Amino acid sequence: MSESVRFEDKVVIITGAGGGLGRAHALLFAQQGAKVLVNDLGGTAQGEGANASAADRVVAEIRAAGGIAEANHDSVTDGDKIVQQALDVFGRVDVVVNNAGILRDKTFHKMDDADWDLVYRVHVEGAYKVTRAAWPHMREQSYGRVIFTASTSGIYGNFGQSNYGMAKLGLYGLTRTLAIEGRKNNILVNAIAPTGGTRMTEGLIPPQVFEQLKPELVSPLVVYLASENCQETSGLFEVGGGWMGKVRWERSLGAGFDPRVGFSPEDVAAHWQQICDFEGAAHPQDNIEALKEMMANLQKYSL
Repeated sequence: MSESVRFEDKVVIITGAGGGLGRAHALLFAQQGAKVLVNDLGGTAQGEGANASAADRVVAEIRAAGGIAEANHDSVTDGDKIVQQALDVFGRVDVVVNNAGILRDKTFHKMDDADWDLVYRVHVEGAYKVTRAAWPHMREQSYGRVIFTASTSGIYGNFGQSNYGMAKLGLYGLTRTLAIEGRKNNILVNAIAPTGGTRMTEGLIPPQVFEQLKPELVSPLVVYLASENCQETSGLFEVGGGWMGKVRWERSLGAGFDPRVGFSPEDVAAHWQQICDFEGAAHPQDNIEALKEMMANLQKYSL
């Protein structure tokens, strides 16, 4: 049998946990024994307004089930306040789940600076602020787990979501680097690209499918990635509807030219099929592996 995934004596911060995916995460973490700080500003899906009731309701649910939770109503851009409350109430921080997000969908030619800036601030700056405030405490205790919430809109692109896609794939870049920096202090960092039936996706997904994409079908992956049982780091996982899979970069073997004599745009055109051929493709895991083909080409033509 599999080892139990438990969180006794662990403190988990979940942002945007007043509903949808965040609420489902919070309920499951609490069920598994965690002390949960339920953060939610309580604004609209477009990032407007504030309402404390969202986080308060989830805390009440957790407590009614016998769990331990406190509500936090700060904006994620005030991440230091969120982390400080967890420290004041629970004395430590073990897990950060960066889940808070908004949508301000518009085609690029109609988008204004406010639509771009607010999405960036909530998704990227907010995740940075909360994680940055928790990071030194995780380093000091030589333990931490961080989950970032990316999106298939960032991985693959999506019409009308240039701001959202930019922010979501940016979070995976942050995931990769923090995974490298955090490993020596036992801080593991992963990202998910979830699909769930929430207020942010309502109206974007056919109703019959929306009903099947329950947020609760995403949370078990998040809880496992945040556990001591899991040693995965720097991963990106698509998840939803009871299915999950790991995503990795793939790159063609490409074409090499003699760097001593140079090459022309016409040479590029002549080799275009080879440049774009993914047969026998490489899957670089880091910058060293990413340079393999280029270095081999330099060695081939070395003096």
